[in-house]
Amino acid sequence: MQRIREDIRVAAIFGPGSRIKPVWFDWRRRKYEIREVTYAWQEREGEATLLHFAVSDGANLFELTWNSASRVWSLAAVEV
Repeated sequence: MQRIREDIRVAAIFGPGSRIKPVWFDWRRRKYEIREVTYAWQEREGEATLLHFAVSDGANLFELTWNSASRVWSLAAVEV
């Protein structure tokens, strides 16, 4: 996977409890519809909890990250 680390805009559904499901995201002026969340995990970085999502648009694999402290979404990596 190629590391990207760019802040992005994400539409997500925040469900009961701490459940989050990303639906689509914008990257470099293109909108990507998320067809599948293949894996999700979390880690701590100082005071923040980072939620990672491996997602696919049907052709490419992306790693999205939600920072709970700054409330910012980032595109961490992409595999095309």
